[in-house]
Amino acid sequence: MRCLIVEDDPRIAADISQALEAAGFRAEGATDGESAWFLGGTEDYALIVLDLGLPQIDGLTVLKRWRSEGVDIPVLVLTARGSWNERVEGINAGADDYLPKPFRMEELVARARALVRRASGRVNPVQQIGRLALDTNHQSATVDGRALNLTALEFRLLSCLVMNASRVVPPGELLEQIYGDDDSRDVNAIEAVIARLRRKTGPGIIGTRRGFGYFLEQTTCD
Repeated sequence: MRCLIVEDDPRIAADISQALEAAGFRAEGATDGESAWFLGGTEDYALIVLDLGLPQIDGLTVLKRWRSEGVDIPVLVLTARGSWNERVEGINAGADDYLPKPFRMEELVARARALVRRASGRVNPVQQIGRLALDTNHQSATVDGRALNLTALEFRLLSCLVMNASRVVPPGELLEQIYGDDDSRDVNAIEAVIARLRRKTGPGIIGTRRGFGYFLEQTTCD
């Protein structure tokens, strides 16, 4: 799952990126309102973490522009300004959640996961797809109750398939979701991760529609 972190403080941005990457997200960054506005309006993210105190264009204006343009990506607002009025202003501008600084990374990760689940219509952190169960809170997965020993990369790819369980996901989309903008990667990298996952899950979990992409079996993919 790709997420955009909009934060002009390099230390805070690095800490958030590290926490979300460990939670299964693929974190990308923007340090000013202008680039954030562009990225949020043109890229496909599962979540945006947005600081309000940004150079060039303030975060509240960026958020209002996104919502006026029809961008419905879940947005978690971060700010050092913690007054009740400013929280209301952020929510009214279209924020999905609000976390004042300073905050604990564990709380940020929990709120991020909750927003992604809510946006996808999934409230339960454990998603059951046929014989596969994926727990987004504990970053774990099982097949027929058997625990899978997954790397962070493998978990991100499996999560992407679960989040898109009703359709076939093209290799290029998987590549973008788990590696971000790393142009040195190609679809062979996805094939390698899929091969490792299949060895761990066993047959009947990850299917291939030749020429189109990958899907979770025991789901309907039109």
